[in-house]
Amino acid sequence: MQLVIGSDHAGFHLKADIVAHVVAQGHEVVDIGTDSTESVDYPDFGAQVGHAVVDGRAELGIAICGSGIGICMAAGKVHGVRAATIHDVTSARMSRRHNDANVMCLGERFTGVQVALDAVDAFLSTEFEGGRHQRRVDKISAIDGRGPAVDPSTQGAH
Repeated sequence: MQLVIGSDHAGFHLKADIVAHVVAQGHEVVDIGTDSTESVDYPDFGAQVGHAVVDGRAELGIAICGSGIGICMAAGKVHGVRAATIHDVTSARMSRRHNDANVMCLGERFTGVQVALDAVDAFLSTEFEGGRHQRRVDKISAIDGRGPAVDPSTQGAH
């Protein structure tokens, strides 16, 4: 699988661990930086990860900052990105299975290395279920004009 990964300075070490892990599994990785712990701005890297996914340069993206929150907010601003801040294997699986997330965001300061690696494995191996979840993903996309308008009065609440 083709992946894109990026981090700010606060996610640099975890990014290196994840890159080594996924490359060892045979995935191709586009590492957009940063390349040190020198202070940089997380929105720049979140946006770059998001654009690489939407532009088709990668199937899925991984973005890392200190908390996972700011870089997730930045990546999620890119039209077509469904970014999720991930804390563990369960949130990784559910973000893919029910929300069709295409960018996972992690916080190096909040998530241990092994938990992060396990979450990455879960994120990469879980498929979107579709079905009733597709309707909800369509509604998310419609919020900012990315998808078809959905009339909530015609939709079941399953």
